[in-house]
Amino acid sequence: MIFVDFFMYIIYQILNLYKYSVIVYVIISMLISFNVININNQFISMIMNFLFKLVEPSLRIIRRIIPNFGSIDITPVILIILIESILYIITKYSF
Repeated sequence: MIFVDFFMYIIYQILNLYKYSVIVYVIISMLISFNVININNQFISMIMNFLFKLVEPSLRIIRRIIPNFGSIDITPVILIILIESILYIITKYSF
């Protein structure tokens, strides 16, 4: 029983960290699109490349399911809602 609680705690923390990485990815991509941050900066480019490889595969799956709304991309919001739902289920039924 202790092992299961520990395992659920680790999954909870990983999902929580992933949620924040999605938020940072969206914020940095918005700042880049409004020319607040320069993509030619090596540090910003390295962070965006890492976050792109981390977040984009799950966003791509959601984009296949959800129809396109023009220039508005709501897939990060849907991903965060899904992650929060999983976190709620883990909190309600595990701890």
